[in-house]
Amino acid sequence: MILSGVQRDGRPGSPWLVFLHGFSGDCREWQAVGESLTDSPRLYLELPGHGGSADISVAGFEAMNALLTRTLISYNILKYWLVGYSLGGRVAMFHACQRPEGLGGIIVEGGHPGLQDAKAREARLAADRRWAARFRTEPLDNVFNDWYHQPVFASLTDAQRRALVALRSQNNGAHLAAMLEATSLAVQPDLRAALGRLAVPFHYLYGERDEKFAAIAAGLNATRHAIPHAGHNAHRENPGAVASCLAQILHFRTKDTL
Repeated sequence: MILSGVQRDGRPGSPWLVFLHGFSGDCREWQAVGESLTDSPRLYLELPGHGGSADISVAGFEAMNALLTRTLISYNILKYWLVGYSLGGRVAMFHACQRPEGLGGIIVEGGHPGLQDAKAREARLAADRRWAARFRTEPLDNVFNDWYHQPVFASLTDAQRRALVALRSQNNGAHLAAMLEATSLAVQPDLRAALGRLAVPFHYLYGERDEKFAAIAAGLNATRHAIPHAGHNAHRENPGAVASCLAQILHFRTKDTL
């Protein structure tokens, strides 16, 4: 069992860029950014419960990491960087903390390193269980309309919010609920100490309007990059700036397609 993904060719011998989308996304999530980074081969993966991986489930972060590792091996990916947004960023950070051979670095956009106290975990677990119950029982457009009215998405315009609701409502609610519970922030370990000991580069991106994750970034031992004119979903709100940022990190020339 491996994750579904879309593969793009690059310059032979270059490290792979492996892209991990956020909750309710799919392999298209990163393509507007990744297709300008043609120096490297790219793999846009679909996480369990999403897209072509909708029928795959995991029991937690250890299982998710094992599945990611098997997937990379199946593609014969030996040298790679992980690029992840939100949930995908949390998966990337957990993976990096296992110190896998072949990982060249991680680039995380708006990913949480982990909660630091029991009360916060309890509150998050209760909240995620409520969301999961709604995903299982209610029309997805209703649930996602409320989802994208959470404070972290306050920078979205009404048009952006409507577009995201329409796109995300194409998912299967029960599959999303299972992945939400399996990878809840409540069950993720606090990765800060392990991230501080990484032997590979750690770059952290956040939208300049995303006050919550700007504050989180300030507490991490990472190279930080504020993306202008963007909130939490920076690669969607300003893909050109994110592509340029990744190109600078990776010392690439960008293809002028954005």
